[in-house]
Amino acid sequence: MKNNLLQEASDKAIELLLNNSVLNGILASSKSKQAISRSYLNVFGRDASICSFGMVMSGNAKLIETAKQSLLLLSAYQADNGQIPNYIKMQKRDADFWYLGCIDATLWWLLAIKFFDHHSNTKNKLSLILKKEIKKALNWLACQEHPKFYLLVQNEASDWADIMPRSGFVLYTNSLWYWVKEKYGLEKIKETKESFNYLFYPWQEVPQKYLNRNHRAKRLINAAKEKIAAQENFLSYANYLFFGEEVDVYANLLAIISGVADKKIEKLIINSFLKNKVNQPWPVKTVLKPIKENSKNWREYMRLNSQNFPNQYHNGGIWPFVGEFWVIALIKTGNKTIAAQEISRLAELNSKGDWQFNEWFHGKSGKAAGMEGQSWNAAMYILALQLLNNKKINL
Repeated sequence: MKNNLLQEASDKAIELLLNNSVLNGILASSKSKQAISRSYLNVFGRDASICSFGMVMSGNAKLIETAKQSLLLLSAYQADNGQIPNYIKMQKRDADFWYLGCIDATLWWLLAIKFFDHHSNTKNKLSLILKKEIKKALNWLACQEHPKFYLLVQNEASDWADIMPRSGFVLYTNSLWYWVKEKYGLEKIKETKESFNYLFYPWQEVPQKYLNRNHRAKRLINAAKEKIAAQENFLSYANYLFFGEEVDVYANLLAIISGVADKKIEKLIINSFLKNKVNQPWPVKTVLKPIKENSKNWREYMRLNSQNFPNQYHNGGIWPFVGEFWVIALIKTGNKTIAAQEISRLAELNSKGDWQFNEWFHGKSGKAAGMEGQSWNAAMYILALQLLNNKKINL
């Protein structure tokens, strides 16, 4: 029965992605009045790039072509400074760059190109077709890298969690930055990994050699130790003497998948997530400790569309596509038995409402919310299942 459900989920995922495909790319969700009003019927930088991973691994020629067209479309609307847009307004043929930019769209686009070239059988490699655009994108990111920490700096609400107050050195963004550096053979990757692990996990013993090389790091690390009790996960962000304590589950998973997390911290993260039941009532919650309205970290914009209250949306809601990253992180850390259990539960979750592939679910009640027919839920399910079935995939 479970195997039947897993296969049915894969078939339904491919069906959904085909239905959400248009001439120039993959839309974020299925068509509905709500999707139209919320601009979901567009090609998003991060969504389309993430979707391309699963679309390429689906083996479906139409989906592989749609993945390619998505990445080409995003390059066509690249800003002069190299930034990939938040999304393309399909009807107006205009690019949106959010309020404070959309830093992860560029990161995911770069990663998607490398993945596409490695796993598709197309002769004309995107990395060659888009050589100029890739160079511009890498330069734009490099201009935002701190010259001593070798980590990217950003403002708040400027990545996928676009109504969350993470700023400065952000865990999610820098997990992707390390991944990009590794894929593109960029300089100072060792220094990026050092700063990442010492700054986002300050409770470990930090070598004096590192502190001597970057005296600003010493103050930030000591401040974090003084303000925050030792935990088993990375901080969600580190800013000028204030830090993110809510535990960004998605970012911690990406730190494992990208290879930037030290092995000893990887184990702490996985054990912590299992102990704290991050996968209940469904896999997985986006944060372990949602930001409350009386918290100093609460922002008024978190009330937008009444979405981001505790246990909702980015603030502790359950996102199936993040659950699928959870499965990948479990596989990578040798927890394949648990991963197999979780992929079955994700198949069941995506099947709710006759295969609605709902965008997110309430972190406590498990009630469905957001858009129906979310493309990256379908695409990431395909990728996670392929990995679980021992498919050789170079992430």
